[in-house]
Amino acid sequence: MNSSFVERLQAGLWRDNPGLVQLLGLCPLLAVTTTFVNGLGLGIATLVVLTLSNVLVSATRRWIRQEIRIPIYVLIIASLVTCIELIFKAWFPVLDRSLGIFIPLIVTNCAIVARAEVFASRNSIGASFADGVGMGFGFTMLLVAIGMFRELIGQGSILSRTDMLLGGDVSPGLVLVDGGWLLAILPPGAFFSLALAVAAKNVIDRRRSLSKNAAMPSGLRKRS
Repeated sequence: MNSSFVERLQAGLWRDNPGLVQLLGLCPLLAVTTTFVNGLGLGIATLVVLTLSNVLVSATRRWIRQEIRIPIYVLIIASLVTCIELIFKAWFPVLDRSLGIFIPLIVTNCAIVARAEVFASRNSIGASFADGVGMGFGFTMLLVAIGMFRELIGQGSILSRTDMLLGGDVSPGLVLVDGGWLLAILPPGAFFSLALAVAAKNVIDRRRSLSKNAAMPSGLRKRS
């Protein structure tokens, strides 16, 4: 696998994660992550839009005038979001109703516009594709993790309502506890969950940095 693709994937998953590090796209992140399925559904939609918009912006960047670049980016993103919304309405109607307005609101996701402006407009199609996949996958994993955490704490279950993705009868998921802590699935629970995720990442990064410094020769450690 190409090393640059792996590097962009790692950056999106951890080092430059849109939600954990850049703190972009927090409105949908906090609003819909009440369950694993909701987080996965919105995450996949965002991943597809982010990747394709990066590719299209990179492919057309030579012909986009500097003065109108932002409206063009928004137009590209809005067109892709419309296609995704129609797919959800046709094939995943129950999930579409559950996510509600937050699928169309992908258009306003700052993370997507930011990647178009900061990266895709200045790099090749291949690099922009890798960046879109990395950033989108990192954002999706954060949505899924927070959704699963809030569902477990708030409802005492995991993977409930998978029927919204797979069809079939209504699925209660794997019920681990009878009931849960209601605050976890309310708006304050979203802020607490994100805060815990950011704090956990900072702790891990700090420990990695300390371990790296401890393993470094003393002469190099003083220079750094």
